[in-house]
Amino acid sequence: MLEIPIPLLAIKGRGAATRLAHRFERSTREALDDGWNSLQDLQHSAAPPATQVIWEDVKSVITKNASPDISFDYSINPYRGCEHGCSYCFARPTHSYLGLSPGLDFETQIIAKRNIAKVLRAELASPRFVPRLLSIGNVTDCYQPLERELLLTRQVIELLCEAQHPFGLVTKSSGVERDMDLIAPAAHHKRAVVYITITTLDSALSRKLEPRAASPQRRLRTIKTLADAGIAVGVSVAPQIPFLNTDMEQVLAAAHAAGARTAFYTVIRLPWEVAPLFKQWLELHAPERAARIMARIHDMRGGKDYDSAFATRMKGSGLWAELLRQRFEKTCARLGLNRERTALDLSQFKRPGSTGQASLF
Repeated sequence: MLEIPIPLLAIKGRGAATRLAHRFERSTREALDDGWNSLQDLQHSAAPPATQVIWEDVKSVITKNASPDISFDYSINPYRGCEHGCSYCFARPTHSYLGLSPGLDFETQIIAKRNIAKVLRAELASPRFVPRLLSIGNVTDCYQPLERELLLTRQVIELLCEAQHPFGLVTKSSGVERDMDLIAPAAHHKRAVVYITITTLDSALSRKLEPRAASPQRRLRTIKTLADAGIAVGVSVAPQIPFLNTDMEQVLAAAHAAGARTAFYTVIRLPWEVAPLFKQWLELHAPERAARIMARIHDMRGGKDYDSAFATRMKGSGLWAELLRQRFEKTCARLGLNRERTALDLSQFKRPGSTGQASLF
């Protein structure tokens, strides 16, 4: 019997097309057509996979950062996995440690830390805790769609505001506007900054790259809303993907016009399972450019899909990486971006009460 591999099909509203086996699995399975087209018919008729919430009780919330190429010391992630489904997300391999697929499972099986507020309060109240620069949601988006119902990110911000602990966050979601009642007063006292990620202004491309994130135009409105409220806001034009999102200058200009005053970028990172997943995405959505895109990524990664060296993993190396750096820096200089950065004030920290009551000392 002739066995033919089933062709990949894009799934509406999802970034991944398969439940790619994670790197710890001992065996993998591949769908094959038995000649009756049964699997292909099933693919066409199957409903898109629904999002599931998996509750988790955690023992710790604040993660210490030891990477020299990251500007913050602590991070807090209310969720594992992300509904936004960004095809390029460097965090996808974290689902492998849970025995789940970095593909569809990463964006459909979301781990929610339901006791995050209780544990965070205990950590902030500990006599051993020392305030440091802290980022919320640096691994997965803290304002992904589930946050509208679960409010875990809001609980984190409420506690940080109670303790007067500074924080920053990066998001692709307009959901951050909901918490402006907390963020704006903190920003006024130099305890909060927000970055909005805009990968491209091309809405059609964005829908394919980041299928459940807010549209680029909606993100620009969020920048304006935050800036008008007095919140220090910047723009992340990350990741830069050669021959795909080529409008960096236009994104920076639009973000500056909306009120962003700082900016940063990174080059696409393809660690572990992200590389085959992104190649699948290219096969589905940009087959005519796939070879060129991967060739340029290799040019910036020493001939490999990914190089994890701290010195180069964020910006790449070589000629193409240097051209990206020049484009970014010259555009920022022309627009006046990054002339001043908000220095967060750690001196205001007040240890919260361990039971929700403010400390007398």
